[in-house]
Amino acid sequence: MPPLLTGERVEPGIDPFEKACSRAALGCDAGLIVHCVTPQTLAAALVLVPEVRLEQAMAMLPACGIGFQNALGALGPAELAVHLDWDGHIRVNGAACGRLRAMAGGSDPRAEPGWLVIGLEVPLELTVSEPGLHPDRTALFEEGCAELDPVALLEAWSRHTLVWIRRWEDGELRALQAEWRGLVDAIGEDVTQNGLSGTFLGVDENFGMLLRDGETTHLVPLSSVLETGT
Repeated sequence: MPPLLTGERVEPGIDPFEKACSRAALGCDAGLIVHCVTPQTLAAALVLVPEVRLEQAMAMLPACGIGFQNALGALGPAELAVHLDWDGHIRVNGAACGRLRAMAGGSDPRAEPGWLVIGLEVPLELTVSEPGLHPDRTALFEEGCAELDPVALLEAWSRHTLVWIRRWEDGELRALQAEWRGLVDAIGEDVTQNGLSGTFLGVDENFGMLLRDGETTHLVPLSSVLETGT
């Protein structure tokens, strides 16, 4: 792992995200990455201890998404197209291919959450028995990444993510948003989120979704995607 980050491997069958949330709740240091790599899946979770309000800290979800795209772009085939959904889902060559998820030590968007965990789950191989059964889903090895070392991808994700976190800490929010907008292909399209439907106009300064419905623009905070419980 890069400096400031510490890796902890867990055995298959243990969810790194749940393990990281438990460790965070007990007060572990920031920068812990709990991970597990199997022949089918790469899973990891990063523990953060934000010193800002939860709504601001949620920028770590897109930062981790950008970090994954940068890492896969550096190690994968040149023609690989990686995009991000607003809520953390990952798309490779147009098909669903894993997700990012988040859990925090509090739910008040105006308060510091105490801790924040961002999880990454990416399928390496398809587990469905019939090829073509789910054409809207894919895995990295199905998209020309069969020679990719998933451990190297994990290390690259941690490095690239750390770069974007540092840039965010240095006040480069506009750079983070500009990079993220280039990876989100649903802006300008009609979407449904949190029971609201409309045109996805973009995001506010905290990556909240701006959803235009007729004459009304709704704001869907990014903290609404937080998971609860472990």
